[in-house]
Amino acid sequence: MTEEWRGWREAAEAALYGDGGFYRSPVRSPRGPAGHFRTSVHASPLFARAVARLLARTARELSTDSVALVDVGAGRGELLTGVLAAVPEGLEVIPYGVEVAARPPGLDPRVRWCAEVPRGVTGLLFANEWLDNVPVEVAEADGDGTPRYVQVRTSDGAERLGPPVTGADAVWLERWWPLSAPGERAEIGLPRDLAWARAAGSLAAGLAVAVDYAHVRGARPPFGTLTGFRGGREVHPVPDGSCDLTAHVALDACAAAGPGAVELTDQRTALGGLGVSGGRPPLGLAASDPAAYVSALASAGEAAELTARGGLGDFGWLLHRVGPGRG
Repeated sequence: MTEEWRGWREAAEAALYGDGGFYRSPVRSPRGPAGHFRTSVHASPLFARAVARLLARTARELSTDSVALVDVGAGRGELLTGVLAAVPEGLEVIPYGVEVAARPPGLDPRVRWCAEVPRGVTGLLFANEWLDNVPVEVAEADGDGTPRYVQVRTSDGAERLGPPVTGADAVWLERWWPLSAPGERAEIGLPRDLAWARAAGSLAAGLAVAVDYAHVRGARPPFGTLTGFRGGREVHPVPDGSCDLTAHVALDACAAAGPGAVELTDQRTALGGLGVSGGRPPLGLAASDPAAYVSALASAGEAAELTARGGLGDFGWLLHRVGPGRG
Protein backbone atom coordinates (compact mmCIF):
# COMPACT_ATOMS: atom_id res chain seq x y z
CA MET A 1 0.00 0.00 0.00
CA THR A 2 1.50 3.31 -1.11
CA GLU A 3 1.51 6.06 1.49
CA GLU A 4 0.85 9.06 -0.72
CA TRP A 5 -0.19 12.09 1.34
CA ARG A 6 -1.75 15.10 -0.37
CA GLY A 7 -3.96 18.04 0.43
CA TRP A 8 -7.62 17.27 -0.09
CA ARG A 9 -7.97 19.58 -3.08
CA GLU A 10 -5.21 17.92 -5.09
CA ALA A 11 -6.31 14.43 -4.06
CA ALA A 12 -9.97 15.01 -4.94
CA GLU A 13 -9.11 16.65 -8.25
CA ALA A 14 -7.20 13.56 -9.36
CA ALA A 15 -9.78 11.14 -7.93
CA LEU A 16 -12.76 12.81 -9.59
CA TYR A 17 -11.41 14.29 -12.82
CA GLY A 18 -8.05 12.68 -13.56
CA ASP A 19 -7.53 9.98 -16.16
CA GLY A 20 -9.67 7.07 -15.01
CA GLY A 21 -11.22 9.24 -12.29
CA PHE A 22 -14.71 8.82 -10.91
CA TYR A 23 -16.40 11.22 -13.35
CA ARG A 24 -14.37 10.21 -16.38
CA SER A 25 -14.37 6.43 -16.11
CA PRO A 26 -17.22 4.59 -17.91
CA VAL A 27 -16.26 1.54 -15.85
CA ARG A 28 -16.60 3.22 -12.44
CA SER A 29 -19.69 5.24 -13.39
CA PRO A 30 -21.42 3.65 -16.39
CA ARG A 31 -24.68 5.45 -15.55
CA GLY A 32 -22.99 8.70 -14.63
CA PRO A 33 -23.86 10.56 -11.42
CA ALA A 34 -27.40 9.12 -11.42
CA GLY A 35 -25.93 5.73 -10.57
CA HIS A 36 -24.49 7.03 -7.30
CA PHE A 37 -26.74 9.76 -5.93
CA ARG A 38 -30.20 11.15 -6.58
CA THR A 39 -30.57 14.82 -7.43
CA SER A 40 -33.69 16.92 -7.95
CA VAL A 41 -33.37 16.22 -11.68
CA HIS A 42 -33.71 12.49 -11.05
CA ALA A 43 -36.42 12.90 -8.41
CA SER A 44 -39.09 14.32 -10.71
CA PRO A 45 -39.65 15.76 -14.20
CA LEU A 46 -41.28 18.69 -12.39
CA PHE A 47 -37.79 20.06 -11.76
CA ALA A 48 -36.90 20.25 -15.46
CA ARG A 49 -40.29 21.80 -16.20
CA ALA A 50 -39.61 24.47 -13.58
CA VAL A 51 -36.23 25.21 -15.18
CA ALA A 52 -37.99 25.45 -18.56
CA ARG A 53 -40.30 28.11 -17.05
CA LEU A 54 -37.27 29.93 -15.67
CA LEU A 55 -35.65 29.80 -19.11
CA ALA A 56 -38.78 31.22 -20.75
CA ARG A 57 -38.97 33.95 -18.08
CA THR A 58 -35.32 34.83 -18.72
CA ALA A 59 -36.00 35.08 -22.46
CA ARG A 60 -38.89 37.46 -21.80
CA GLU A 61 -36.72 39.62 -19.56
CA LEU A 62 -34.11 39.74 -22.32
CA SER A 63 -36.79 40.50 -24.95
CA THR A 64 -35.64 37.62 -27.16
CA ASP A 65 -37.13 34.47 -28.65
CA SER A 66 -33.71 32.80 -28.99
CA VAL A 67 -31.91 31.93 -25.77
CA ALA A 68 -29.02 29.75 -24.61
CA LEU A 69 -29.31 27.13 -21.87
CA VAL A 70 -25.96 26.19 -20.35
CA ASP A 71 -26.12 23.15 -18.06
CA VAL A 72 -22.91 23.08 -15.99
CA GLY A 73 -22.13 19.62 -14.65
CA ALA A 74 -24.56 18.10 -17.12
CA GLY A 75 -24.09 14.45 -16.10
CA ARG A 76 -25.72 12.42 -18.85
CA GLY A 77 -27.86 15.30 -20.11
CA GLU A 78 -30.93 14.46 -18.04
CA LEU A 79 -31.81 18.07 -17.20
CA LEU A 80 -31.24 19.27 -20.76
CA THR A 81 -33.46 16.51 -22.10
CA GLY A 82 -36.25 17.39 -19.69
CA VAL A 83 -36.05 21.12 -20.33
CA LEU A 84 -36.02 20.75 -24.12
CA ALA A 85 -39.17 18.63 -23.88
CA ALA A 86 -40.91 21.31 -21.82
CA VAL A 87 -39.99 24.66 -23.40
CA PRO A 88 -42.94 26.60 -24.81
CA GLU A 89 -43.55 26.64 -28.54
CA GLY A 90 -41.88 29.53 -30.31
CA LEU A 91 -38.86 29.73 -28.00
CA GLU A 92 -35.63 28.75 -29.72
CA VAL A 93 -33.18 27.16 -27.29
CA ILE A 94 -29.47 26.73 -27.93
CA PRO A 95 -28.48 24.06 -25.38
CA TYR A 96 -24.97 23.43 -24.04
CA GLY A 97 -23.94 20.51 -21.85
CA VAL A 98 -20.75 21.27 -19.89
CA GLU A 99 -19.19 18.07 -18.58
CA VAL A 100 -15.78 16.38 -18.34
CA ALA A 101 -17.22 12.98 -19.34
CA ALA A 102 -17.76 12.05 -22.96
CA ARG A 103 -21.00 12.91 -24.72
CA PRO A 104 -23.63 10.32 -23.80
CA PRO A 105 -25.11 8.26 -26.63
CA GLY A 106 -28.59 9.15 -27.82
CA LEU A 107 -28.49 12.75 -26.59
CA ASP A 108 -30.56 15.27 -28.54
CA PRO A 109 -28.36 16.39 -31.47
CA ARG A 110 -29.17 20.03 -30.72
CA VAL A 111 -27.09 19.83 -27.54
CA ARG A 112 -23.57 21.21 -27.87
CA TRP A 113 -21.39 19.07 -25.59
CA CYS A 114 -18.28 20.81 -24.25
CA ALA A 115 -15.69 20.55 -21.50
CA GLU A 116 -15.65 24.29 -20.75
CA VAL A 117 -18.39 26.84 -20.15
CA PRO A 118 -19.05 28.74 -23.40
CA ARG A 119 -18.39 32.46 -23.23
CA GLY A 120 -20.46 35.36 -24.47
CA VAL A 121 -23.83 33.59 -24.68
CA THR A 122 -27.14 35.15 -23.68
CA GLY A 123 -29.62 33.19 -21.60
CA LEU A 124 -29.71 30.91 -18.58
CA LEU A 125 -26.69 29.19 -17.02
CA PHE A 126 -27.82 26.50 -14.59
CA ALA A 127 -25.45 24.59 -12.30
CA ASN A 128 -27.29 21.92 -10.33
CA GLU A 129 -25.06 20.20 -7.73
CA TRP A 130 -21.90 21.27 -9.51
CA LEU A 131 -20.14 23.47 -6.97
CA ASP A 132 -20.16 20.75 -4.29
CA ASN A 133 -17.90 18.72 -6.60
CA VAL A 134 -15.38 21.52 -7.12
CA PRO A 135 -12.47 20.23 -4.97
CA VAL A 136 -11.37 22.33 -2.01
CA GLU A 137 -8.79 22.19 0.73
CA VAL A 138 -9.87 21.03 4.17
CA ALA A 139 -8.58 22.84 7.25
CA GLU A 140 -8.63 21.82 10.91
CA ALA A 141 -7.68 23.79 14.03
CA ASP A 142 -4.85 22.11 15.90
CA GLY A 143 -4.45 21.91 19.68
CA ASP A 144 -3.45 25.59 19.82
CA GLY A 145 -6.36 26.66 17.62
CA THR A 146 -4.14 27.25 14.56
CA PRO A 147 -5.85 26.27 11.27
CA ARG A 148 -3.81 23.66 9.42
CA TYR A 149 -4.32 21.96 6.08
CA VAL A 150 -5.63 18.41 6.38
CA GLN A 151 -3.64 15.92 4.33
CA VAL A 152 -5.17 12.65 3.14
CA ARG A 153 -3.67 9.31 2.18
CA THR A 154 -4.90 8.40 -1.29
CA SER A 155 -5.12 4.67 -0.70
CA ASP A 156 -7.48 4.58 2.30
CA GLY A 157 -8.61 8.11 3.21
CA ALA A 158 -6.56 8.30 6.41
CA GLU A 159 -5.82 11.90 7.46
CA ARG A 160 -3.14 13.90 9.24
CA LEU A 161 -2.57 17.59 9.91
CA GLY A 162 -0.18 19.40 7.61
CA PRO A 163 1.25 22.93 7.57
CA PRO A 164 -0.63 26.04 8.74
CA VAL A 165 -3.10 27.62 6.34
CA THR A 166 -1.57 30.69 4.71
CA GLY A 167 -2.09 33.22 1.93
CA ALA A 168 -5.43 33.63 0.16
CA ASP A 169 -6.78 30.50 1.88
CA ALA A 170 -6.13 32.05 5.29
CA VAL A 171 -7.82 35.29 4.22
CA TRP A 172 -10.86 33.32 3.01
CA LEU A 173 -11.08 31.36 6.27
CA GLU A 174 -10.91 34.49 8.38
CA ARG A 175 -13.71 36.13 6.41
CA TRP A 176 -16.03 33.24 5.74
CA TRP A 177 -15.34 30.31 8.10
CA PRO A 178 -13.06 31.25 11.01
CA LEU A 179 -11.71 28.39 13.14
CA SER A 180 -10.49 28.67 16.70
CA ALA A 181 -11.46 25.70 18.89
CA PRO A 182 -9.22 22.61 18.52
CA GLY A 183 -10.76 20.02 16.21
CA GLU A 184 -13.02 22.43 14.31
CA ARG A 185 -12.90 21.88 10.56
CA ALA A 186 -13.74 23.87 7.45
CA GLU A 187 -13.77 23.38 3.71
CA ILE A 188 -11.96 26.35 2.17
CA GLY A 189 -14.36 27.47 -0.57
CA LEU A 190 -12.08 29.85 -2.49
CA PRO A 191 -11.83 27.57 -5.58
CA ARG A 192 -15.63 27.46 -5.72
CA ASP A 193 -15.90 31.24 -5.47
CA LEU A 194 -13.51 31.57 -8.39
CA ALA A 195 -15.22 28.83 -10.41
CA TRP A 196 -18.62 30.44 -9.91
CA ALA A 197 -17.34 33.91 -10.79
CA ARG A 198 -15.93 32.49 -14.05
CA ALA A 199 -19.12 30.59 -14.86
CA ALA A 200 -21.53 33.44 -14.11
CA GLY A 201 -19.20 35.91 -15.80
CA SER A 202 -19.31 33.87 -19.01
CA LEU A 203 -22.79 35.22 -19.78
CA ALA A 204 -23.10 38.29 -21.97
CA ALA A 205 -26.52 38.78 -20.39
CA GLY A 206 -29.04 36.66 -18.58
CA LEU A 207 -29.33 34.67 -15.39
CA ALA A 208 -26.82 32.33 -13.72
CA VAL A 209 -28.18 29.92 -11.11
CA ALA A 210 -26.32 27.58 -8.75
CA VAL A 211 -28.31 24.99 -6.80
CA ASP A 212 -26.56 23.00 -4.11
CA TYR A 213 -26.23 21.71 -0.58
CA ALA A 214 -25.33 24.93 1.17
CA HIS A 215 -24.64 26.81 4.38
CA VAL A 216 -23.96 30.45 5.28
CA ARG A 217 -21.77 32.20 7.81
CA GLY A 218 -23.30 31.98 11.25
CA ALA A 219 -24.56 28.46 10.54
CA ARG A 220 -21.46 26.61 9.35
CA PRO A 221 -21.16 22.95 10.38
CA PRO A 222 -18.41 22.85 13.04
CA PHE A 223 -16.71 19.73 11.66
CA GLY A 224 -17.27 20.24 7.93
CA THR A 225 -19.32 18.14 5.52
CA LEU A 226 -16.85 16.23 3.34
CA THR A 227 -18.20 12.78 2.46
CA GLY A 228 -18.38 10.18 -0.30
CA PHE A 229 -21.13 8.46 -2.30
CA ARG A 230 -21.10 5.19 -4.17
CA GLY A 231 -24.00 3.23 -5.61
CA GLY A 232 -26.59 5.41 -3.90
CA ARG A 233 -25.06 5.09 -0.43
CA GLU A 234 -22.95 7.44 1.66
CA VAL A 235 -19.44 6.06 2.20
CA HIS A 236 -16.18 7.09 3.82
CA PRO A 237 -14.45 9.61 1.51
CA VAL A 238 -11.41 7.95 -0.06
CA PRO A 239 -9.71 9.83 -2.94
CA ASP A 240 -8.84 6.75 -5.00
CA GLY A 241 -11.39 7.28 -7.78
CA SER A 242 -13.85 4.72 -6.41
CA CYS A 243 -16.49 7.16 -5.11
CA ASP A 244 -17.94 10.62 -5.48
CA LEU A 245 -16.39 13.22 -3.17
CA THR A 246 -18.58 16.10 -2.11
CA ALA A 247 -18.83 18.86 0.48
CA HIS A 248 -21.56 21.44 1.05
CA VAL A 249 -21.07 24.90 -0.42
CA ALA A 250 -20.49 28.21 1.37
CA LEU A 251 -22.98 29.77 -1.00
CA ASP A 252 -22.82 33.23 0.57
CA ALA A 253 -19.13 33.39 -0.30
CA CYS A 254 -19.89 32.42 -3.91
CA ALA A 255 -22.57 35.10 -3.99
CA ALA A 256 -20.03 37.76 -3.03
CA ALA A 257 -17.64 36.58 -5.75
CA GLY A 258 -20.01 36.61 -8.72
CA PRO A 259 -21.03 39.47 -11.01
CA GLY A 260 -24.33 41.33 -11.23
CA ALA A 261 -27.35 41.54 -8.96
CA VAL A 262 -27.57 38.60 -6.57
CA GLU A 263 -30.30 36.72 -4.74
CA LEU A 264 -29.96 33.87 -2.23
CA THR A 265 -32.95 31.69 -1.44
CA ASP A 266 -33.90 28.07 -0.86
CA GLN A 267 -35.32 25.53 -3.27
CA ARG A 268 -38.74 25.47 -1.63
CA THR A 269 -39.15 29.19 -2.26
CA ALA A 270 -37.58 29.16 -5.72
CA LEU A 271 -39.67 26.27 -7.03
CA GLY A 272 -42.80 27.71 -5.46
CA GLY A 273 -42.24 30.83 -7.55
CA LEU A 274 -41.97 28.60 -10.62
CA GLY A 275 -45.28 26.85 -10.05
CA VAL A 276 -44.14 23.74 -8.18
CA SER A 277 -46.45 23.09 -5.25
CA GLY A 278 -47.01 20.02 -3.08
CA GLY A 279 -50.68 20.81 -2.49
CA ARG A 280 -53.08 17.88 -2.86
CA PRO A 281 -55.64 18.01 -5.69
CA PRO A 282 -59.28 18.61 -4.69
CA LEU A 283 -61.11 15.46 -3.65
CA GLY A 284 -63.93 16.32 -6.01
CA LEU A 285 -61.62 15.54 -8.91
CA ALA A 286 -61.45 11.91 -7.77
CA ALA A 287 -65.15 11.55 -8.54
CA SER A 288 -65.30 13.60 -11.72
CA ASP A 289 -62.04 12.41 -13.31
CA PRO A 290 -60.33 9.57 -11.38
CA ALA A 291 -57.41 9.28 -13.82
CA ALA A 292 -56.67 12.99 -13.59
CA TYR A 293 -56.88 12.82 -9.80
CA VAL A 294 -54.35 9.97 -9.61
CA SER A 295 -52.01 11.86 -11.94
CA ALA A 296 -52.36 15.08 -9.94
CA LEU A 297 -51.81 13.20 -6.69
CA ALA A 298 -48.58 11.65 -8.01
CA SER A 299 -47.42 15.07 -9.18
CA ALA A 300 -48.16 16.57 -5.76
CA GLY A 301 -46.08 13.84 -4.13
CA GLU A 302 -43.14 14.59 -6.39
CA ALA A 303 -43.50 18.32 -5.75
CA ALA A 304 -43.58 17.67 -2.01
CA GLU A 305 -40.26 15.81 -2.24
CA LEU A 306 -38.65 18.60 -4.25
CA THR A 307 -39.74 21.23 -1.70
CA ALA A 308 -39.56 19.28 1.57
CA ARG A 309 -38.04 20.92 4.64
CA GLY A 310 -35.10 18.86 5.86
CA GLY A 311 -34.62 17.52 2.34
CA LEU A 312 -34.37 18.85 -1.21
CA GLY A 313 -36.38 21.93 -0.31
CA ASP A 314 -33.49 23.15 1.85
CA PHE A 315 -31.05 23.27 -1.07
CA GLY A 316 -29.60 26.73 -1.61
CA TRP A 317 -30.35 28.66 -4.80
CA LEU A 318 -27.93 31.41 -5.82
CA LEU A 319 -29.17 33.64 -8.65
CA HIS A 320 -26.97 36.17 -10.44
CA ARG A 321 -28.53 38.48 -13.01
CA VAL A 322 -25.87 39.49 -15.49
CA GLY A 323 -25.68 42.07 -18.23
CA PRO A 324 -26.00 45.74 -19.11
CA GLY A 325 -27.77 47.67 -16.39
CA ARG A 326 -27.43 44.89 -13.83
CA GLY A 327 -25.80 46.30 -10.71
